[in-house]
Amino acid sequence: MRPLTEEETKSLFLKLSEYIGKNIERLINRSDERHCFRLIKDRCYYISESIMKSATSIGREHLLHVGTCMGKFTKTGKFRLHITALEYISQYAKYKVWVKPSAEMSFLYGNHVSKNGLARMTENTPQYSGVVVYSMSDIPLGFGVAAQSTEHCQQLDPTGNVVLHQADIGEYLRGLEEDMF
Repeated sequence: MRPLTEEETKSLFLKLSEYIGKNIERLINRSDERHCFRLIKDRCYYISESIMKSATSIGREHLLHVGTCMGKFTKTGKFRLHITALEYISQYAKYKVWVKPSAEMSFLYGNHVSKNGLARMTENTPQYSGVVVYSMSDIPLGFGVAAQSTEHCQQLDPTGNVVLHQADIGEYLRGLEEDMF
């Protein structure tokens, strides 16, 4: 477990800022306790400082993970968010999309959100910005990228993509199925 390098921190913060903007500061300087990001192998973890200090007593070869996995760094140095980061991203999301109940399962199977599955969208959402996808009962289902701006969605045909899928909570189950067979 080690602190992130300057390049890794920049890559992580750029990716997080697509979804939560300047709320990254709130993620680190929380009211209950300060949190930090640490790297174990190629995975980035979000950890409270008290747990981080306790974890330093465990040997490097014995520590598998600690805290919440926010994502991983690719071999090229890019950062990829994992679905486990959804809990924190959804708290501070700048742009949100709500899907109709009929489109929830389609999104949870890894498909993009089309206009006919869109219930509502945050005003002034720019194209290619990070969005968190919610059910109509405000349960975060996953996240993606806005394929169209809010204004352009109004003129879009019903089968046009509004949100490009990146991750959803159905990945837990799909991952289990792949391991079983």
